[in-house]
Amino acid sequence: MKTSNRLTIMILAGLMLGIVVGYVCHLTLPDPSGFADAMNVVTTIFLRLVKMIIAPLVLATLVVGIARMGDVSAVGRIGTRTMAWFLFASLVSLSLGLTMVNLLRPGDNLAIALPAAGASSGIVGEGLSIKAFVTHLVPASVVDGMARNEILQIVVFSLFLGVALASVGEKAKVLVDAIDGLAHAMLKVTSYVMVFAPLAVFAAVAGTISTIGLKVLATYGVFMLQFYASIALLWLILALLGMLFLGRGVLALLGEMRQPLLLAFTTASSEAAYPKTLEGLERFGVNKRIASFVLPIGYSFNLDGSMMYCTFATVFIAQAYGIEMPLGQQMTMMLVLMLTSKGMAGVPRASLVVIAATLNQFGIPEAGLLLLLGVDHFLDMARSATNVVGNGIATAIIARWEARSGNAAAPAPQHCSTQAASG
Repeated sequence: MKTSNRLTIMILAGLMLGIVVGYVCHLTLPDPSGFADAMNVVTTIFLRLVKMIIAPLVLATLVVGIARMGDVSAVGRIGTRTMAWFLFASLVSLSLGLTMVNLLRPGDNLAIALPAAGASSGIVGEGLSIKAFVTHLVPASVVDGMARNEILQIVVFSLFLGVALASVGEKAKVLVDAIDGLAHAMLKVTSYVMVFAPLAVFAAVAGTISTIGLKVLATYGVFMLQFYASIALLWLILALLGMLFLGRGVLALLGEMRQPLLLAFTTASSEAAYPKTLEGLERFGVNKRIASFVLPIGYSFNLDGSMMYCTFATVFIAQAYGIEMPLGQQMTMMLVLMLTSKGMAGVPRASLVVIAATLNQFGIPEAGLLLLLGVDHFLDMARSATNVVGNGIATAIIARWEARSGNAAAPAPQHCSTQAASG
């Protein structure tokens, strides 16, 4: 059995065992919070180990990729295509969330006592500001950006350093080779860290179930089912869009993505899946230079699941409080979310922060967030997995786009069909 298949089976086993143990603890322990705290320590250690990898891995792979392109115009071309796709994908995700919440209307006849309109949710909403966006975009120090895992800041610095190394040429070859060695070393560290993934999955699920039980899933069952159905529809749309460029190869891509998808879903963290997503894209045949360029930017600008959740959850809360939002107001809200979702890169619990800011701007009680907090972990599982799907497909499409343009530095993904290549 392949090591990757073995790890996938172990993660699934950790998920199932976590549900069982968590539910037993919820029923038998008088105060399961102590057990949940202990499990949270295990999960936190694993996620911190992953975060320890991400900054040097992004820096090393991106710098080497740009430096070895040898053509600054290629960086600009790929960057332009990347941002164009991300804006399109953002519009699709936000629009789908808005459409589905209006069709399904999960907030109507909600059999749950509504929090008082003036109650505090504990989530501080931050409005969009140029200062906040620049703070997350341009690093005052690359060391500070790496220390705080500000991926977008690391990308900005890596762009400058990679272009500079490419301009220097032969004199920088030793440094480029050394940074390439760092990238390979960090991928090896990733394989060590992933040994603990099944334990982390078990701890994350068991800790969550032990405190809230499974009853909350029954209480919010209809809402969660409708959200997961909407997420499934988004997956289908993304896969169909991928098929336009990759043909049936998109199925092979999703096959390569199964491990990072499962990891993101079970830990409710798309960040935890970053190293494995990068490996999966390279196995699929995406040029390493393009994968290491597009994927980090996607983690800041292309969180499809999180963006769909923003429109879905905001209108859901308005429906719960009996507030009708005219179509014009909903379209305005969607445009606002197009901007605020990009300005919140690196903010903890970014989706809830963005939603809180949006509620304030449109006169919807912020207390409505309390309706979501109890099941937010389970919703975040779906959002995180969707973010991985969206970024994986986007990266493969950009690679295919480059290949169609006749760029020799970007060979087509190996799993693309002949039909797709000729399309």
